[in-house]
Amino acid sequence: MAETPPVVMNEQTHRFEAYLDGETAFAEYVLHGGSMVLPHTQVPAAFEGRGVGSALATAALSYAREHGLTVKPSCPFIAGYIKRHPEWHPLVDETYRERLGL
Repeated sequence: MAETPPVVMNEQTHRFEAYLDGETAFAEYVLHGGSMVLPHTQVPAAFEGRGVGSALATAALSYAREHGLTVKPSCPFIAGYIKRHPEWHPLVDETYRERLGL
């Protein structure tokens, strides 16, 4: 498996981003009232098999944890990632827990 490109937080675009061969994979975020809303993730085909989606999710969730934010995962990919990784469950905002089956 090829190496996962690094993920950076781009405050201008409100995205966590990874770059490869002129393409960008990203997870959008919105900071609002002590929460991080994660509405959309996009990973181009060029990134397949490199763990980029997981790296984007981990970067966003780590940022939330480090800054004491709750997470509102409206993106299906991020929501699924959280469901599969119980270490992130405590970050999920109470209003989203039932939706995720937590």
